[in-house]
Amino acid sequence: MEPKTTSNPAQRIRCIVKLGGAAITCKNEFETIHKENVKIVSQQLRQVMLLGSASEKVLGMDWSKRPGESEAPSVNDDDSDQYVHNSEKFVVVHGAGSFGHFQASKSGVHKGGLSQPLVKAGFVATRISVTSLNQEIVRVLAREGIPSIGMSPFSCGWSTCGRNMEVADVSMVMKAIDSGFVPVLHGDAVLDTSQDCTILSGDVIIRYLAAELKPEFVVFLTDVLGVYDRPPTEPDAVLLREIAVHEDGSWSVMDPAVQDASRKVVVTVAAHDTTGGMVTKISEAAMIAKLGIDVYIVKAATEHSIIALSGRLKHHVPEDWKGTIIRFVK
Repeated sequence: MEPKTTSNPAQRIRCIVKLGGAAITCKNEFETIHKENVKIVSQQLRQVMLLGSASEKVLGMDWSKRPGESEAPSVNDDDSDQYVHNSEKFVVVHGAGSFGHFQASKSGVHKGGLSQPLVKAGFVATRISVTSLNQEIVRVLAREGIPSIGMSPFSCGWSTCGRNMEVADVSMVMKAIDSGFVPVLHGDAVLDTSQDCTILSGDVIIRYLAAELKPEFVVFLTDVLGVYDRPPTEPDAVLLREIAVHEDGSWSVMDPAVQDASRKVVVTVAAHDTTGGMVTKISEAAMIAKLGIDVYIVKAATEHSIIALSGRLKHHVPEDWKGTIIRFVK
Protein backbone atom coordinates (compact mmCIF):
# COMPACT_ATOMS: atom_id res chain seq x y z
CA MET A 1 0.00 0.00 0.00
CA GLU A 2 1.29 3.44 -0.92
CA PRO A 3 1.28 5.80 2.08
CA LYS A 4 -1.01 8.82 2.07
CA THR A 5 0.83 12.11 1.93
CA THR A 6 -0.63 15.53 2.58
CA SER A 7 1.46 17.87 0.46
CA ASN A 8 3.20 18.22 -2.85
CA PRO A 9 6.91 17.39 -3.20
CA ALA A 10 9.15 20.23 -2.08
CA GLN A 11 12.00 21.70 -4.04
CA ARG A 12 14.70 19.08 -4.54
CA ILE A 13 17.14 18.91 -1.69
CA ARG A 14 20.83 18.05 -1.70
CA CYS A 15 20.97 14.98 0.52
CA ILE A 16 19.19 12.81 3.07
CA VAL A 17 21.64 11.40 5.65
CA LYS A 18 20.99 8.35 7.80
CA LEU A 19 23.05 8.22 10.98
CA GLY A 20 23.14 4.51 11.80
CA GLY A 21 22.36 3.62 15.39
CA ALA A 22 25.49 1.47 15.64
CA ALA A 23 27.61 4.42 14.47
CA ILE A 24 26.27 7.09 16.82
CA THR A 25 25.81 4.96 19.94
CA CYS A 26 27.80 2.31 21.75
CA LYS A 27 25.46 -0.51 20.85
CA ASN A 28 26.63 -2.86 23.62
CA GLU A 29 26.31 -0.17 26.30
CA PHE A 30 22.76 0.70 27.30
CA GLU A 31 21.72 4.20 26.18
CA THR A 32 25.29 5.41 25.59
CA ILE A 33 26.14 7.88 22.83
CA HIS A 34 29.37 7.46 20.84
CA LYS A 35 30.43 11.05 21.53
CA GLU A 36 33.51 11.09 19.32
CA ASN A 37 31.68 9.74 16.26
CA VAL A 38 28.74 12.10 16.73
CA LYS A 39 31.04 15.11 17.05
CA ILE A 40 33.06 14.22 13.93
CA VAL A 41 29.92 13.47 11.92
CA SER A 42 28.43 16.81 13.00
CA GLN A 43 31.59 18.63 11.92
CA GLN A 44 31.54 16.87 8.55
CA LEU A 45 27.88 17.74 8.06
CA ARG A 46 28.61 21.38 8.86
CA GLN A 47 31.41 21.34 6.31
CA VAL A 48 29.19 20.08 3.49
CA MET A 49 26.00 21.92 4.49
CA LEU A 50 27.25 25.44 5.12
CA LEU A 51 28.53 26.91 1.88
CA GLY A 52 31.52 29.21 2.02
CA SER A 53 32.15 28.38 5.67
CA ALA A 54 35.94 28.52 5.85
CA SER A 55 36.11 29.91 9.40
CA GLU A 56 36.27 27.58 12.39
CA LYS A 57 34.10 30.03 14.31
CA VAL A 58 30.40 29.12 14.41
CA LEU A 59 27.26 30.57 15.91
CA GLY A 60 26.35 27.83 18.35
CA MET A 61 22.60 27.24 18.68
CA ASP A 62 22.47 25.15 21.85
CA TRP A 63 21.81 27.75 24.53
CA SER A 64 20.52 25.31 27.15
CA LYS A 65 22.19 24.16 30.33
CA ARG A 66 24.60 21.29 29.82
CA PRO A 67 25.24 18.44 32.28
CA GLY A 68 27.76 19.46 34.94
CA GLU A 69 27.31 23.20 34.32
CA SER A 70 25.48 25.52 36.70
CA GLU A 71 25.24 28.66 34.58
CA ALA A 72 23.58 29.47 31.30
CA PRO A 73 25.93 29.47 28.28
CA SER A 74 27.27 32.83 27.12
CA VAL A 75 26.03 34.09 23.77
CA ASN A 76 28.14 36.70 21.98
CA ASP A 77 26.05 38.86 19.65
CA ASP A 78 29.16 39.58 17.59
CA ASP A 79 29.26 35.89 16.58
CA SER A 80 26.17 36.39 14.40
CA ASP A 81 28.31 37.87 11.62
CA GLN A 82 30.18 34.57 11.38
CA TYR A 83 27.07 32.51 10.67
CA VAL A 84 26.68 31.37 7.06
CA HIS A 85 23.05 31.76 5.99
CA ASN A 86 23.44 30.25 2.53
CA SER A 87 23.40 26.49 3.06
CA GLU A 88 22.62 23.29 1.20
CA LYS A 89 19.29 21.61 1.94
CA PHE A 90 19.83 18.47 4.02
CA VAL A 91 17.61 16.14 6.05
CA VAL A 92 19.01 13.94 8.81
CA VAL A 93 17.46 10.69 10.04
CA HIS A 94 19.06 8.64 12.79
CA GLY A 95 18.65 5.14 14.15
CA ALA A 96 18.32 4.19 17.81
CA GLY A 97 21.29 1.92 18.47
CA SER A 98 21.49 1.31 22.21
CA PHE A 99 18.44 3.57 22.70
CA GLY A 100 14.92 2.20 22.21
CA HIS A 101 15.74 -1.29 20.94
CA PHE A 102 15.90 -2.80 24.44
CA GLN A 103 12.58 -1.25 25.48
CA ALA A 104 10.88 -2.26 22.23
CA SER A 105 12.10 -5.87 22.20
CA LYS A 106 11.50 -6.38 25.94
CA SER A 107 7.85 -5.33 25.64
CA GLY A 108 7.11 -6.54 22.11
CA VAL A 109 6.02 -3.13 20.82
CA HIS A 110 6.91 -4.15 17.24
CA LYS A 111 4.38 -6.98 17.45
CA GLY A 112 1.53 -4.69 18.51
CA GLY A 113 -1.26 -5.15 21.07
CA LEU A 114 -1.67 -1.92 23.04
CA SER A 115 -4.37 -3.59 25.16
CA GLN A 116 -1.57 -5.42 26.94
CA PRO A 117 -0.15 -3.31 29.82
CA LEU A 118 3.45 -4.35 29.07
CA VAL A 119 3.17 -3.30 25.41
CA LYS A 120 1.63 0.06 26.30
CA ALA A 121 4.32 0.67 28.91
CA GLY A 122 6.98 -0.38 26.40
CA PHE A 123 5.57 2.01 23.80
CA VAL A 124 5.97 4.92 26.23
CA ALA A 125 9.41 3.72 27.36
CA THR A 126 10.61 3.31 23.77
CA ARG A 127 9.53 6.83 22.83
CA ILE A 128 11.16 8.32 25.94
CA SER A 129 14.41 6.63 24.95
CA VAL A 130 14.47 7.46 21.22
CA THR A 131 13.34 11.05 21.68
CA SER A 132 16.04 11.63 24.31
CA LEU A 133 18.64 10.44 21.77
CA ASN A 134 17.07 12.69 19.14
CA GLN A 135 17.43 15.69 21.44
CA GLU A 136 21.10 14.91 22.04
CA ILE A 137 21.83 14.58 18.31
CA VAL A 138 20.02 17.87 17.64
CA ARG A 139 22.05 19.59 20.36
CA VAL A 140 25.39 18.43 18.96
CA LEU A 141 24.40 19.57 15.46
CA ALA A 142 23.21 22.90 16.89
CA ARG A 143 26.56 23.46 18.59
CA GLU A 144 28.15 23.21 15.14
CA GLY A 145 25.92 26.02 13.89
CA ILE A 146 23.52 23.71 12.03
CA PRO A 147 19.93 24.94 12.49
CA SER A 148 18.57 21.51 13.35
CA ILE A 149 15.02 20.76 14.44
CA GLY A 150 14.03 17.44 16.02
CA MET A 151 10.92 15.88 14.43
CA SER A 152 9.32 12.63 15.62
CA PRO A 153 7.31 10.52 13.13
CA PHE A 154 4.70 9.79 15.83
CA SER A 155 4.19 13.49 16.54
CA CYS A 156 4.07 14.24 12.79
CA GLY A 157 1.17 11.80 12.43
CA TRP A 158 3.02 9.01 10.64
CA SER A 159 1.37 5.60 11.04
CA THR A 160 1.43 2.09 9.62
CA CYS A 161 -0.96 -0.72 8.70
CA GLY A 162 0.32 -4.25 9.24
CA ARG A 163 3.79 -2.72 9.85
CA ASN A 164 3.72 -1.15 6.36
CA MET A 165 3.64 2.63 6.00
CA GLU A 166 0.09 3.93 5.68
CA VAL A 167 0.26 7.67 6.44
CA ALA A 168 3.44 9.67 5.90
CA ASP A 169 2.76 13.37 6.35
CA VAL A 170 5.88 15.22 5.22
CA SER A 171 4.30 18.69 5.22
CA MET A 172 6.05 19.82 8.41
CA VAL A 173 9.36 18.43 7.16
CA MET A 174 8.96 20.44 3.96
CA LYS A 175 8.01 23.61 5.84
CA ALA A 176 11.05 23.24 8.08
CA ILE A 177 13.34 22.87 5.05
CA ASP A 178 11.77 25.84 3.28
CA SER A 179 12.28 27.91 6.45
CA GLY A 180 16.00 27.14 6.45
CA PHE A 181 16.04 24.42 9.09
CA VAL A 182 17.54 20.93 8.97
CA PRO A 183 14.90 18.38 10.07
CA VAL A 184 16.27 15.59 12.25
CA LEU A 185 13.97 12.58 12.31
CA HIS A 186 14.42 9.19 13.97
CA GLY A 187 13.17 5.63 14.16
CA ASP A 188 10.07 5.70 16.34
CA ALA A 189 7.23 3.78 17.94
CA VAL A 190 4.07 4.58 15.95
CA LEU A 191 0.40 3.60 15.84
CA ASP A 192 -0.67 0.82 13.48
CA THR A 193 -4.28 0.47 12.26
CA SER A 194 -3.97 -3.31 12.05
CA GLN A 195 -2.04 -4.26 15.19
CA ASP A 196 -2.31 -1.08 17.30
CA CYS A 197 1.40 -0.19 17.22
CA THR A 198 4.80 -1.09 15.85
CA ILE A 199 8.34 0.22 15.34
CA LEU A 200 9.00 2.40 12.28
CA SER A 201 12.63 2.03 11.20
CA GLY A 202 14.73 5.04 10.24
CA ASP A 203 15.69 3.17 7.05
CA VAL A 204 12.02 2.92 6.05
CA ILE A 205 11.51 6.60 6.88
CA ILE A 206 14.35 7.53 4.54
CA ARG A 207 12.78 5.66 1.62
CA TYR A 208 9.54 7.62 1.92
CA LEU A 209 11.35 10.91 2.40
CA ALA A 210 13.44 10.15 -0.69
CA ALA A 211 10.31 9.48 -2.77
CA GLU A 212 8.76 12.78 -1.65
CA LEU A 213 11.78 15.09 -1.51
CA LYS A 214 13.82 13.54 -4.36
CA PRO A 215 17.30 14.38 -3.03
CA GLU A 216 20.34 14.34 -5.28
CA PHE A 217 21.75 11.45 -3.25
CA VAL A 218 21.32 9.54 0.02
CA VAL A 219 24.07 8.58 2.47
CA PHE A 220 23.88 5.82 5.08
CA LEU A 221 26.56 6.31 7.74
CA THR A 222 27.26 3.00 9.48
CA ASP A 223 29.77 1.33 11.81
CA VAL A 224 31.34 -0.71 8.97
CA LEU A 225 32.92 0.33 5.67
CA GLY A 226 29.89 -0.68 3.60
CA VAL A 227 28.02 -3.78 2.41
CA TYR A 228 29.95 -7.04 2.47
CA ASP A 229 29.19 -10.36 0.81
CA ARG A 230 28.91 -11.83 4.33
CA PRO A 231 29.16 -10.48 7.89
CA PRO A 232 32.37 -8.37 7.92
CA THR A 233 33.62 -10.18 11.02
CA GLU A 234 33.91 -13.41 9.04
CA PRO A 235 37.20 -14.37 7.35
CA ASP A 236 37.52 -13.43 3.67
CA ALA A 237 34.52 -11.07 3.78
CA VAL A 238 34.59 -8.90 0.64
CA LEU A 239 33.50 -5.24 0.53
CA LEU A 240 31.06 -4.69 -2.33
CA ARG A 241 31.99 -1.35 -3.91
CA GLU A 242 29.06 -1.09 -6.32
CA ILE A 243 25.65 -2.73 -6.50
CA ALA A 244 23.36 -2.25 -9.51
CA VAL A 245 19.58 -2.16 -9.03
CA HIS A 246 17.51 -3.22 -12.06
CA GLU A 247 14.07 -2.24 -13.35
CA ASP A 248 12.41 -5.32 -11.82
CA GLY A 249 13.83 -4.48 -8.38
CA SER A 250 16.50 -7.17 -8.46
CA TRP A 251 20.11 -6.21 -7.85
CA SER A 252 23.55 -7.53 -8.66
CA VAL A 253 27.15 -6.91 -7.64
CA MET A 254 29.09 -4.85 -10.20
CA ASP A 255 32.36 -4.24 -8.32
CA PRO A 256 34.25 -6.32 -7.50
CA ALA A 257 33.60 -8.73 -10.35
CA VAL A 258 32.29 -12.04 -9.02
CA GLN A 259 31.50 -15.34 -10.66
CA ASP A 260 27.86 -15.12 -9.66
CA ALA A 261 26.95 -11.42 -9.71
CA SER A 262 23.39 -12.13 -8.56
CA ARG A 263 24.38 -14.22 -5.53
CA LYS A 264 22.66 -13.36 -2.27
CA VAL A 265 24.52 -11.24 0.22
CA VAL A 266 24.44 -12.92 3.62
CA VAL A 267 23.66 -10.55 6.50
CA THR A 268 22.74 -10.98 10.13
CA VAL A 269 20.38 -9.17 12.49
CA ALA A 270 21.11 -8.69 16.19
CA ALA A 271 18.62 -10.44 18.48
CA HIS A 272 17.49 -7.13 20.07
CA ASP A 273 17.12 -5.27 16.75
CA THR A 274 13.39 -4.84 16.07
CA THR A 275 13.95 -2.87 12.83
CA GLY A 276 15.57 -5.47 10.55
CA GLY A 277 19.17 -4.23 10.70
CA MET A 278 21.28 -4.48 7.54
CA VAL A 279 18.58 -6.56 5.81
CA THR A 280 16.19 -3.60 5.91
CA LYS A 281 18.99 -1.16 5.05
CA ILE A 282 19.91 -2.93 1.79
CA SER A 283 16.27 -3.45 0.82
CA GLU A 284 15.34 0.20 1.40
CA ALA A 285 18.54 1.43 -0.29
CA ALA A 286 17.69 -0.62 -3.39
CA MET A 287 14.20 0.90 -3.55
CA ILE A 288 15.68 4.40 -3.24
CA ALA A 289 18.16 3.66 -6.02
CA LYS A 290 15.29 2.48 -8.22
CA LEU A 291 13.97 6.06 -8.01
CA GLY A 292 17.15 7.16 -9.80
CA ILE A 293 18.80 8.40 -6.59
CA ASP A 294 22.34 7.22 -5.82
CA VAL A 295 22.82 5.67 -2.38
CA TYR A 296 26.18 5.58 -0.58
CA ILE A 297 26.75 3.27 2.40
CA VAL A 298 29.94 4.20 4.23
CA LYS A 299 31.59 4.13 7.64
CA ALA A 300 30.79 7.20 9.74
CA ALA A 301 33.38 9.72 10.93
CA THR A 302 36.01 8.72 8.35
CA GLU A 303 37.70 10.29 5.34
CA HIS A 304 35.41 8.11 3.25
CA SER A 305 32.23 9.53 4.81
CA ILE A 306 33.14 13.17 4.10
CA ILE A 307 33.68 12.27 0.43
CA ALA A 308 30.25 10.62 0.28
CA LEU A 309 28.53 13.54 2.05
CA SER A 310 30.12 16.05 -0.35
CA GLY A 311 28.39 14.43 -3.34
CA ARG A 312 31.65 14.00 -5.26
CA LEU A 313 31.00 10.29 -5.82
CA LYS A 314 28.30 11.11 -8.35
CA HIS A 315 30.98 12.30 -10.78
CA HIS A 316 34.12 10.45 -9.69
CA VAL A 317 34.87 7.53 -7.36
CA PRO A 318 38.47 7.59 -6.06
CA GLU A 319 40.27 4.27 -6.27
CA ASP A 320 41.07 4.34 -2.56
CA TRP A 321 37.51 5.24 -1.48
CA LYS A 322 35.98 2.55 0.72
CA GLY A 323 32.23 2.19 0.79
CA THR A 324 29.30 0.83 -1.23
CA ILE A 325 27.51 2.64 -4.03
CA ILE A 326 24.01 1.46 -4.95
CA ARG A 327 22.77 2.77 -8.32
CA PHE A 328 19.89 2.19 -10.69
CA VAL A 329 20.85 0.61 -14.00
CA LYS A 330 18.36 0.46 -16.88
